[in-house]
Amino acid sequence: MKAERKYQIIKELVDYHANKKRAALALGITLRQVNRLLKKYQAQGKAAFIHGNKDRLPVNHLTNEINKQIVTLYQTKYQGANFKHYTELLASREQIQVSYASVYQRLTKAGIYPPKTWRRTRKRLAKAKYRVKHPQANNKQVNESVNHIIALEDAHPRKERCKYFGEEIQMDASDIVWFGAKKASLHLAIDNATGNLVGAYFDWQETLNGYYHVFEQILKQYGIPYCFKTDNRTVFNYETAKTKREERDVLTQFGYACKTLGTGLVTTSVSQAKGMVERANQTVQSRLKIELQLKKLPPLKLPTST
Repeated sequence: MKAERKYQIIKELVDYHANKKRAALALGITLRQVNRLLKKYQAQGKAAFIHGNKDRLPVNHLTNEINKQIVTLYQTKYQGANFKHYTELLASREQIQVSYASVYQRLTKAGIYPPKTWRRTRKRLAKAKYRVKHPQANNKQVNESVNHIIALEDAHPRKERCKYFGEEIQMDASDIVWFGAKKASLHLAIDNATGNLVGAYFDWQETLNGYYHVFEQILKQYGIPYCFKTDNRTVFNYETAKTKREERDVLTQFGYACKTLGTGLVTTSVSQAKGMVERANQTVQSRLKIELQLKKLPPLKLPTST
């Protein structure tokens, strides 16, 4: 539109010998620039006003084929990966060099959202879903209902991190199909102060054997930790708070090992109390599982637990 208007004003200036100052005022340019445009018009005609980049694709333009490939690969080969990891996989395995923003834009446009979305995104999606189910609801009702839903999802106590490395090691296991067709358990340990993974071990189930190996890794590489925080599995605590009595206070094998080395053992039934290892499990599941599947490993023979 700007180019067309500029062309019309300069054309009238040439055809009807109009006032140059008035033309400069209308275009918002100087007389010197008006004279330049006059020379271009006399030499090239209307083509002088067409920008040189017209109909030229930018250097970072992605073809329709690549856009479709980004969506198709995620739905078939890399399903479940977080978008950052998926961007890295596209570059390393598919030789598709795209930015995270481009991947995010194309996948969300296709109705695919990250496994862990931002709060504002979850809120927007929840509003759209609520409006489909309740088309007669007004904005106030929608906002109140969605805010209540999001608040329930995010409701858990916040806790500060420990100050020193090894002050608290959180442990847990995630039981999914990591490779092949059979479920396996990945035992994880994470340091609360630094957020570093300090131990990991695969076993067919969440067992004492798996946690012993994690404990061994920590002892060999870092030394004796001050305290472990785990869930209430019988590996750590065989009695509940209601049935536990002082005269029957017998340690489990793992608890005895901790007591021998001077390491504290705290168990809890609240998952948020050991939120770091819970979140670490989700991160490892979204990244390591994809990597293991892409490696196409042969059937693994994990040790049989006793």
